[in-house]
Amino acid sequence: MVEVRLSAVRVDLQSNTPVLLLQETGGSGRTLPIFVGAPEATAIAFALQGVEPPRPMTHDLMRDIIFALDATVERVVITELRAATYFAEVNLVRGGEHRTVSSRPSDAVALAVRVGCGLYVTDDLMDQEAILLEVYDEDSVSPEELVGQFRKFLEDLKPEDFGHGS
Repeated sequence: MVEVRLSAVRVDLQSNTPVLLLQETGGSGRTLPIFVGAPEATAIAFALQGVEPPRPMTHDLMRDIIFALDATVERVVITELRAATYFAEVNLVRGGEHRTVSSRPSDAVALAVRVGCGLYVTDDLMDQEAILLEVYDEDSVSPEELVGQFRKFLEDLKPEDFGHGS
């Protein structure tokens, strides 16, 4: 498995579709882009920005139920791409017992952001679907320049570009 971090939540300008950019924490810095729905992207962005809704959102409720059952989220793994659909697993631990729950990647990432667990992508999926974006020294490039470069990349990106392989 390859450890990744959620490097950005952006909107593809051509399709107006939100995309998660999961970048490997080591190695060459490959990035796995995953197109998600607008409500899921909003839920992830709210968690990243520390927005506290007046009532729990679905992913907050998931977190609260897991904690109320004395379980923890060990990690989230993006496992495969099948028929242009990504799949993920949430790995839970309760009393030393490990459980795996199937999930949509957007829900799994939204939960991971809320609980602070690790994010991973299987080796095969990363090898088949990740793209290589230039890795920059954080001190040499401003955040505005990086966002501009991501936007330029996303202008030519289409959801169907990620439908190959399985």
